[in-house]
Amino acid sequence: MELYLDSADINEIEEAFGKLGFLAGLTTTPTFMHRHGITDVDGMILKLAKIVPVLQIEALGETADEIYKEAHRLDKLGLDKEKTVYKIPVSLEGVRACKMLTNEGFKVNVHLVYTLQQAYMAMAAGATYVCPLVGRLQDQGHDALALVEQCVDAVEIYGYDTKIMFSSVRHAEHVRNAINMGVHTCTVPWKVMKALTENNFTELGTQQFFEHTKLMTVKVKDIISTENPIVLPETTVLDAILGMTESGFGAVTVVDENGSLKGIFTDGDLRRNIKENGKAILQKTMAEFQFKMPVTIDQDALLNEAVKIFKDKKIDNIIVTANGKPCGMIDVQDLIKLNLWG
Repeated sequence: MELYLDSADINEIEEAFGKLGFLAGLTTTPTFMHRHGITDVDGMILKLAKIVPVLQIEALGETADEIYKEAHRLDKLGLDKEKTVYKIPVSLEGVRACKMLTNEGFKVNVHLVYTLQQAYMAMAAGATYVCPLVGRLQDQGHDALALVEQCVDAVEIYGYDTKIMFSSVRHAEHVRNAINMGVHTCTVPWKVMKALTENNFTELGTQQFFEHTKLMTVKVKDIISTENPIVLPETTVLDAILGMTESGFGAVTVVDENGSLKGIFTDGDLRRNIKENGKAILQKTMAEFQFKMPVTIDQDALLNEAVKIFKDKKIDNIIVTANGKPCGMIDVQDLIKLNLWG
């Protein structure tokens, strides 16, 4: 099934064709151009013809001769006959003009089709495309999908050299309908086209793949903060609190004069001690506290290992070491911010 963009917005046209690279072409209408304030229609047509693989544009006229002349006028602007399709509203004069143009090798889309009879006349006249307007028909309470299906059947049964174009697409469900019915071409607004690859379960699964890949490939040293809140035994609790505040961590690492790990002082320790001993503890030094040896992880360990430690030990901070000495700290919030905590 050919996929066309239905638009006259130059920004989204350039985005769609530049980004995707597989669209078959562009359909546009005078209504679209008017809506976007385009006054130099011929200039816009020539600009679009340089951007898209196939351009479908209107050839208007009240009689077959007027339509025929308009198509020839547009052709003489310098359009490529093989890459241009002239859109003609269905009517007796329209299908006559279609036959006149296709006899000369022009490609024609007979559109604004609302009945099977109209579609049949366009097919018999040699239309390259026949274009039922699904959304507009459904707005009027008609069974538009049945009409499209009948048009596809007519092409298949009678062997017409015509492609049925599913148009007036309003939502992604219309594109699914088009695929199921075997239409040859579907022209879709950019807003709807961008939604065709969207699905909540796909997004969740993709996010999970990214998360698991990071856990298995990113090392602890790649995410630890440049801030490294380290204090010595003679550091007071008050200064330790300042270190926590400046670094943004809820803990400081306690080391001796040689830089060897002695323990970790957390905001939880601070609250418990204030509750038991009051604000007098603010002048105590780290040397006056008894520390359990904190949980550590080597800087070259994978994040997967860090997550396991956090969950198994039910802790909030892990000391990161390099060659056995502390070089930083990882907080459970670091993993949450990176969407790596599930």
